[in-house]
Amino acid sequence: MSNFEKKFGKYAIRNISLMLIMCYAVGYLINLVNPMFLSYLTLNPYEILHGQIWRVITWIIVPPDTSNFFFVLIMLYFYYSIGTTLERTWGTYRYNIYLLSGMLFTVIGSFLLMTYCYIFNGDMIAAYGARDFFRIISMFFSTYFVNMSIFLAFAATFPDAQVLLMFIIPVRIKWLGIIYGVILGIQFLSGNVYTRFAMGASLLNFFLFWFTSRNRIHMSPRQMKRRQEFKKEVKRTTAITKHKCAICGRTEMDSPELEFRFCSKCDGNYEYCQEHLFTHEHVKIYDN
Repeated sequence: MSNFEKKFGKYAIRNISLMLIMCYAVGYLINLVNPMFLSYLTLNPYEILHGQIWRVITWIIVPPDTSNFFFVLIMLYFYYSIGTTLERTWGTYRYNIYLLSGMLFTVIGSFLLMTYCYIFNGDMIAAYGARDFFRIISMFFSTYFVNMSIFLAFAATFPDAQVLLMFIIPVRIKWLGIIYGVILGIQFLSGNVYTRFAMGASLLNFFLFWFTSRNRIHMSPRQMKRRQEFKKEVKRTTAITKHKCAICGRTEMDSPELEFRFCSKCDGNYEYCQEHLFTHEHVKIYDN
């Protein structure tokens, strides 16, 4: 457990996947009642800078797909299932960091894209009008890629898990992850600059997670702690030390803050830590 987790881990949101699914459910309900109202909830940096601060959070409510109600139910259940599995495996704190960082990167990406548009697409902004232009651009930032980052993380963590494709065909999740990865790569290369900004920002958390944790990707927090303790013990027992107390046997590897001194009254090279320097019994080998 890192010092950061010890300090802020208590603030981690438990069962955050359920909260995300509930946000989607609210979004689907709004879409059924008044679809136009969703346009006031999207991630639009232009409107955020003009007073509509709620968009920094409410874009999470906008569902990634509203085309088929049956598909929506399956999608909600699927992402709840894999999200809770990841939370149990990684721990609440680690999963919170992964999910919330993906959302944060998406928000940052939207503002970076707005800056890019003002620098390189000023003529288009002038032609459409800033409000209408960024209303269109905001459509590229949605929860679709956030959901995809959850799926890719699950596929990387449990590559041998099986799902039933079309409820019939058993397929290992790693193959679906590879297929979706290829599709996303094609979309990124063939898409416009707006698509690339949205994809890059929303999936950045997965790439950071993969490159920094791929050797610990399958481990629970308890397993990670045991592994760290084991490495620390191996390092302590195999490392060559410069100082060692003749009484308690502690070295600078055990307690870096300890000071060691040789005793001038002992016969031989006997070194003691600061706790035993003045309390030990002097060694007298050459007494007559």
